[in-house]
Amino acid sequence: MAPPSGKAFFSDEERQSLGESARLCEMIIEANPSDTGALETLKEIYTKLGDRERLALVVGRLAGLAGDRPLAGGTSTAVQSGRGPAAPASGTGPSDRRPGVMWRLGDRLVAEQLITTEQLQRALAEQRGTREKLGSILVRMSFLTEDKLLSFLSRQYSVPSVTLSHLDIDPEVLKLVPAQLAERLHVLPIKRSGNVLTLAMADPTNVLALDDVAFFTNLQIQPVVASEVAIRQATERAYGDQGSNVADMMSELEEAESDVEVVEGQDEFVGKTDVFELKESADEAPVVRLMNMILVDAIRRGASDIHLEPYEKMFRVRFRIDGVLHEIMGPPKRLEAALTSRVKIMANLDIAERRLPQDGRIKLRYHQREIDFRVSTLPTIFGEKTVMRILDKESLQLDLNKLGFDPWSLDQFTRAITSPHGMIMITGPTGSGKTTTLYSAINTINSPDINIMTAEDPVEYNLKGVNQLQVNDEIGRTFAAALRSFLRQDPDVILVGETRDLETAQIGIRAALTGHLVLTTIHTNDCPSTAARLLDMGIPPFLVSSALLLVLAQRLARKVCSDCREPYDADEESLIPYGHVPEGYGKVSFYRGKGCQTCSFTGMKGRVAIYEVMPVSQEIRDLILRNAPTGEIRDVARAQGMRSLRQNGLQKVLEGITTVEEVLRVTLS
Repeated sequence: MAPPSGKAFFSDEERQSLGESARLCEMIIEANPSDTGALETLKEIYTKLGDRERLALVVGRLAGLAGDRPLAGGTSTAVQSGRGPAAPASGTGPSDRRPGVMWRLGDRLVAEQLITTEQLQRALAEQRGTREKLGSILVRMSFLTEDKLLSFLSRQYSVPSVTLSHLDIDPEVLKLVPAQLAERLHVLPIKRSGNVLTLAMADPTNVLALDDVAFFTNLQIQPVVASEVAIRQATERAYGDQGSNVADMMSELEEAESDVEVVEGQDEFVGKTDVFELKESADEAPVVRLMNMILVDAIRRGASDIHLEPYEKMFRVRFRIDGVLHEIMGPPKRLEAALTSRVKIMANLDIAERRLPQDGRIKLRYHQREIDFRVSTLPTIFGEKTVMRILDKESLQLDLNKLGFDPWSLDQFTRAITSPHGMIMITGPTGSGKTTTLYSAINTINSPDINIMTAEDPVEYNLKGVNQLQVNDEIGRTFAAALRSFLRQDPDVILVGETRDLETAQIGIRAALTGHLVLTTIHTNDCPSTAARLLDMGIPPFLVSSALLLVLAQRLARKVCSDCREPYDADEESLIPYGHVPEGYGKVSFYRGKGCQTCSFTGMKGRVAIYEVMPVSQEIRDLILRNAPTGEIRDVARAQGMRSLRQNGLQKVLEGITTVEEVLRVTLS
């Protein structure tokens, strides 16, 4: 292809895209100077851009490589560097030489007499203005059979062909390349052997696609040829609908990132890496694309947290899905600083500061809804660990009836939150769903005639009609200070994110005793021990017994996947050793997940809350007043109808919602 006499017209966006592709090819060539596939791609890019000076340099490199290679006649060439086929050797004339990479597909097919020149022109006219591949159009117009096209491509590229409809691909191999990446690049992983990943693709010379997959998986790539239609159909079968709307999603993420700027930092060197080098590496196209893929994949999988973790000789990415951490990928260790810096740039943090923890937020727009990422960085001995908590307003469930309450517990909790005054305490570890329960309670009682005020750290979701305050200890806006201010704001309902100290507890209890309904959280293992925790803080027993209305403890358990659940025979008696109180069910059916694409072959998908609800009756008040042991309070509460966390969880096993193993994992006997 001869270079044009003048530069072709490209939009700024197209020119930027070509420039990024050129930079990526230059990086590949720098790592492997003999990569002819990358050089040929670079030659096409500079030809399109009309950059004669750089084009001459690339042509010179190709000529030098051709001079170093011995003639091989018809001998097939091997794939170099896992990125693309080497250029075949030339013969003595056009008729007996095999067409090189720079020949267009249509010209090759005409030269092989597989189609006529007229058929090629008709197919090119059909292709104009679309992104459809020429080969697919020729097959669709019945000018060429798919088998002949596949055989031809295999010969031309000197790589094997594969019939995807005959393959049963291992799900573990599919996990290596996310659906959105496979669909965007028109590739499909089909086999892994050691450190080599076999990748089906319609165009094995697409060095950018090969490099993206190699970059993402940290594996060597062995391409094989398959038709574009077969790849698309196999991708839909293998991944289901995970990969839909990828282009829209990626463009929205990139649009959101364009507004993020670097925080001004100190002009000093930290460790061995210059802050300017960090900024430059974080803005490289491969790093930006990889970070986008991680964020998008986490959103699509329904993850609650993303962990970027550095170790001595490795770097890994993990997602917390349904409360359990899953290792997703292991990017090269060399990308650690660039990926961490990319997150810091998006979260508006100081990329130069790597000795102290930092906190920030990223806000992205995804399918017309806003998603927040709460970012936390922490220096470790091998680098900075980054954790991103995903806060998706659309996934917030605010209906008390759908949280997992049994009828008795729901009735008791509803009565408490509709009381005119008193204190309701919710207890459980971090990540047990306390915020969701609190927000659901607020949403249930929220109305125009009630003044609701909340003090939170941080404010995770915005609630309509609720006055929400963000706690900031650095400026003295603590929970206790916020509570004192609230009492001068004529509140009806007060929500305190966490009762951490004596001062906050004292003000909250006094507010509950002076005509306000107070909802708050505290860290204890179960309901009966909550009173003991307040007494241990220094609150007098008479204040605790007078203010407390109800205590609720909760955990989150994974649910059996609804798409692959299957029953098996069991007996209610088998649950007795775990703390179940028999109810006369006898022979029953329990459920477990077989594993499918929906649940990533774990058998579990989604979570349900397990509750322990203890209304504070007069008898329990008397026990608190005389500082009775926790065990005595527990016995009385059970006699009055309270089910322990373990008992509530085993009831959900009988209902087919979760499994025995999952209940044992999240509750104590």
